[in-house]
Formats: sequence, structure tokens, C-alpha cells
Amino acid sequence: MSSPTPPDALLGPADVRELATALGVRPTKQRGQNFVIDANTVRRIVRTAGVRPDDVVVEVGPGLGSLTLALLEAADRVTAVEIDDVLAAALPATIAARMPERADRFALVHSDAMRVTELPGPAPTALVANLPYNVAVPVLLHMLDTFPSIERTLVMVQSEVADRLAAGPGSKVYGVPSVKANWYAEVKRAGAIGRNVFWPAPNVDSGLVSLVRRTEPVKTTASKTEVFAVVDAAFAQRRKTLRAALAGWAGSAAAAEAALVAAGVSPRARGESLTVEEFARIAEYKAEQAEQAERAE
Repeated sequence: MSSPTPPDALLGPADVRELATALGVRPTKQRGQNFVIDANTVRRIVRTAGVRPDDVVVEVGPGLGSLTLALLEAADRVTAVEIDDVLAAALPATIAARMPERADRFALVHSDAMRVTELPGPAPTALVANLPYNVAVPVLLHMLDTFPSIERTLVMVQSEVADRLAAGPGSKVYGVPSVKANWYAEVKRAGAIGRNVFWPAPNVDSGLVSLVRRTEPVKTTASKTEVFAVVDAAFAQRRKTLRAALAGWAGSAAAAEAALVAAGVSPRARGESLTVEEFARIAEYKAEQAEQAERAE
């Protein structure tokens, strides 16, 4: 295990502004950039994530490197995925200057996280990231799907998004992100983050979400694509009963009702009351019907 690095190895408010000025970086709303300027906050995130000395951590959107440095203190190695040209070019030098003894444990992938399909070095065991608000959910789901070796995830997202990800059936904010995240993991809220630890300070609160990968995948003969198609259809018209909301997906309201009854779900129920397992059972019925039709031809 690495020995604790000196406190000044992490970035404080003055360091972040100095780095940004030197690079000519102005945080953009377009990319949802809000840089963390508080060393205690990044150490708290690493602690909450349960990062271990043998972990290979992937970080999305490292920015100027505030969280990256704290992750390098605790993990075996860190791979950061950064889309911004200027930030990607500068980060390795920041790591080398502030934590030279750990620089060989750091790798940078200059890419859009949504396009990343492989990472250098050993397979990642954890994902820890301050995700840009505008792409948080698709990036999270893409990373969980693409890298099944990721066992534990902790992401900082807009508070409202954190609520949606961690919501359970029956909650008013339970929806597509909740069900899809639960396909991969057990999801829960893991804390709140104030606005004053960011530069610039966002006009929304942030929350931490913990996702621990399911040890046993959802038991179903349907594919993820088939299950997610049902989820998307159910919540596209969330005020409607599932009989009506799934009519387009099933081919007709009567076919939707047959799928729901076969899955043991009331046709009068709404999507917000169903578990991911129930969505999977509905998807299974349609997949089986299609298979039977193929065999009959």
C-alpha cells in the first residue's frame, strides 16, 4: 500500500484556478464542467467508494485532476477518460508534478466515454467519477455494460439524477434510469455534496450514488435489449396503464395484455410499480412468441 501523500499534493481552490488560468480553461456548461476545489471532498468520495489498494479505478471526466489525485493515493492504478483536448493534454503533467511516485500508475484515455470500448492495462474493478450532469445516465450505463469487471461504482451527479437512479418501484421519480441501473447493480444514495466545493458553483445540489454490481444477473431468458425495450415503452407514456403504454411495443393493446397476464402483471398497473424482474418477464413472453412464430413458418 502506498504511503499517504502530503496534503498539498491534492488540488485546493487556488491550485484549480491557477491551473485553469495557465491552460486558458473556462469551465463550459455545454460539457457540464464544474471542477471540485476541496481536498476533503475528494478524499470523502474515495472513502465512500471503498477504494482498496488493489483496485484498478476508471474515472470519467477527470477535468483538472482533483479526484484523480485522491484516487491515486488509494488505488493500485487509475485510468482517466477525458474528452476535452486541453484537459486531456495537461492531466499527465499535473499527476507527474504533484504525485511523481504514482505517475506510472496513471493512464489517460483521450476520448468520449460513450465511445470507449476498451481500456489500457488490467480490467477496471471500480468506477469513480464526477459525471457531467447532461450525460450522467447514458455514460454510467455505457460503462457498466461495456466493462463487466467493474464491481463497485460511486458517481457524483445532480441531486435529482441521484434520486432517480436510486429510486425503487412506487416512487414518483422511479423511471428508466432506475430500472436500467438496477439491471446491473444494487443502487443506493450515498450522500450529498454542497455547491460550494465546486468552481464554478453550480445552481443545483449534487448527490453521491453507490452501485454494487449484482453477483447474480437478473434471471431471464430475454436479452438486455429486449428488456430495455419494454422499459422504454412503459415509461414513454408513464401516466397510461401498461396495457395502453405497451400496445405499440406488443403490436396491439390485446397483445400487450396477453404479455402482461403471462408475466403475472396487472394490465392496469403502471410502469412505475414494476421491478426490473417483472419487466424481464414481460420481455420474455414476447421473445417466446416470436420464437414460436419462427418455428411455425
